[in-house]
Amino acid sequence: MELFKMVNLSVRFLLEICILIILGFWGLKTGQTPLMKFLLGLGSPLLFAVVWGTFLAPKSSLRLSEPWLFLAELVIFGLSGWALYSMGKTNLTIAFGSIYILNKILMILWRQ
Repeated sequence: MELFKMVNLSVRFLLEICILIILGFWGLKTGQTPLMKFLLGLGSPLLFAVVWGTFLAPKSSLRLSEPWLFLAELVIFGLSGWALYSMGKTNLTIAFGSIYILNKILMILWRQ
């Protein structure tokens, strides 16, 4: 059982890395000029990393308490799914959302 819990935490980490990639790719696709592509492509993942590290990271001194933690997490994962969908990546959006939901259910059940 401990192995499955470790795998679930690893999946969670990979989902967080995917958010960085999704937001960076979205920024590059969304910007109209090369400067805006650069700023959005770098700025949106950086903003995510700062928000996650400040308010959602397990060892953060400013970590949100429930239910705000869950709500902020839902917003971040939802925006990432929307970014994928807005780029026309419907299958990836479904896969990303499904993996997140399964991962979150297991994290709640296993109190991770």
